[in-house]
Amino acid sequence: MDESTALMLRAIDAARLGPEADPNPRVGCVVTDAVGTVVGTGHHRGAGTPHAEVDALAQAGDRARGGTAHVTLEPCDHTGRTPPCTRALIEAGISRVVYSVADPDPLAAGGAATLTAAGIAVEGGLLQEAGEALNASWLHARRTGRPFVVAKSAATLDGRVAASDGTSRWITGEAARADVHGLRARCGAVVVGTGTALADDPQLTVRHPNPSDAGSPPRRQPLRVVVGHRPLPAHARLLDDAAETLALATHDPAEVLATLQARGIHRVLLEGGPTLSAAFLAAGLVDEVVAYIAPAFLGTGASVMADLGVATIADAVRLNPVDVTVLGPDVRITARPAHPLARS
Repeated sequence: MDESTALMLRAIDAARLGPEADPNPRVGCVVTDAVGTVVGTGHHRGAGTPHAEVDALAQAGDRARGGTAHVTLEPCDHTGRTPPCTRALIEAGISRVVYSVADPDPLAAGGAATLTAAGIAVEGGLLQEAGEALNASWLHARRTGRPFVVAKSAATLDGRVAASDGTSRWITGEAARADVHGLRARCGAVVVGTGTALADDPQLTVRHPNPSDAGSPPRRQPLRVVVGHRPLPAHARLLDDAAETLALATHDPAEVLATLQARGIHRVLLEGGPTLSAAFLAAGLVDEVVAYIAPAFLGTGASVMADLGVATIADAVRLNPVDVTVLGPDVRITARPAHPLARS
């Protein structure tokens, strides 16, 4: 492994320390001095905080002059809550910048050209696949104009999400339920329909303890989103002060995602019932399915998916599994459509 690749891997590791659900991308930066010694390693800690380049340059100080910055994302070239990173790199006297992924955001892009015009040597595309994986949902939102959508379900082997009397707690065991909290923590919004909100009275917050959070600010809770026209009762847990809740009086999945995109949310978790999941899937707006399967049978009760208009097995909506994990007695299957509503 050459030195530049090793430094970019180090920058990627630093970027992973940032919050995935933040409106901004996770970015890491490693700064070396003129002879190649690492003098600063930084990462972005969330909206409004210093960007990774500024964080690393602050550690490096004057030692950055004549040095190189390895950054996981093309340095930004705009003024938002913080000044442009291109200016910080130029003023620090950096002579070379290597980045992994070009910034697709039209507001922030153009950093490579600005740095080149300032006489800095710029190289892009190093470990691009790993750099893209780091911010897959953020990049998806910038390139498609809508958030990345994950549809979560928990069902029995015969595809039931509730018994005939409506009870559904608990279909899966403790390990699977804890895993769901990790899934929520990675998302900027959790979406349910009014049917699920009224029937289950969920809270939809991230509640499991995370040892790595010790000494850190309180975890950012995902935005709770309720879709539909029926009002929630005043005592509903979704109306408590544990997290913000947004009520959207619509049944249009595209409208829901447009609203969330405008709020800077790039990863959405659907935790609603069969009707909500079917609406998003039928609209071609599900990018990933996370299904928790419990080794149990109910025989009757609500199905995991509402009507998709499939009349014959040839029209089944088929997914490509990308991961299968055993969680206690249950199994988690992660799968992605090869194409929205692709059928074979």
